[in-house]
Amino acid sequence: MIRVGIGGWAFDPWKDNFYPKGLSAAKELGYASRKVTSIEVNSTFYSTFKPPTFRKWADETPDDFAFSLKANRFCVNRKVLGDAGESIERFLGSGVEELGPKLGPILWQLAGTKKFDPTDVEAFFKLLPKKLGKLKLRHVIEPRHDSFMTPDFIALAQKYKVAIVVADSPDYPMISNPTTDFMYARLQATQAKRKTGYAPAMLDSWAKIAKGWAAGEAPTTVEYVGDCKGDGVKRDVFIYMIAGAKERNPAAAMALLERL
Repeated sequence: MIRVGIGGWAFDPWKDNFYPKGLSAAKELGYASRKVTSIEVNSTFYSTFKPPTFRKWADETPDDFAFSLKANRFCVNRKVLGDAGESIERFLGSGVEELGPKLGPILWQLAGTKKFDPTDVEAFFKLLPKKLGKLKLRHVIEPRHDSFMTPDFIALAQKYKVAIVVADSPDYPMISNPTTDFMYARLQATQAKRKTGYAPAMLDSWAKIAKGWAAGEAPTTVEYVGDCKGDGVKRDVFIYMIAGAKERNPAAAMALLERL
């Protein structure tokens, strides 16, 4: 399964170039979830929600839809990641389970100043549960410091089956090594001057990359730590149009879906 989506669904400029005129805010999630196949929820990074909210999100979206959730900042914005146990339990216990089969990966986004410390990162990975009730959990980490571009980090992610964000960004390192049964990309270079955010050739390229990942290949147009070869293992793929020219992200996601 290759899913393509956006970050959140409430953004005022989308009222002019994505949502139909006059659509109420209460109906935006229902509309957006029928134009893209996944949404990365960023508000969970800043706020704590309750079970009825997650249940409502699940009820308003199609059966085959998926949410990825950005873990609360108290889990990741800390000097010692290995001390995040209580915060992780609090976040996962807030009602996340109410999404049921629509729960996609949990995104653990590190601060840009956080440097790679193998002992601390391993301690953090050990805190990430494999299940939440009957739900299998998938975890993806987004390191945003160049010190993570080392084989030691790749090895730890593989050992604990944590995916690594593939960041298409001028500000953060791109690490495209596969480490578990899915790939997760955050494309952050959309441009306001382009109606589809990315140039057609770039959208073609990302479609090819996504298909390659799904087939267990190692596309040569993305960057890796060390040597990386395809292993033939089929993987789910999650791609999100995030940041950049945010007003263009829905159009970019839909254009990529068309190519897929």
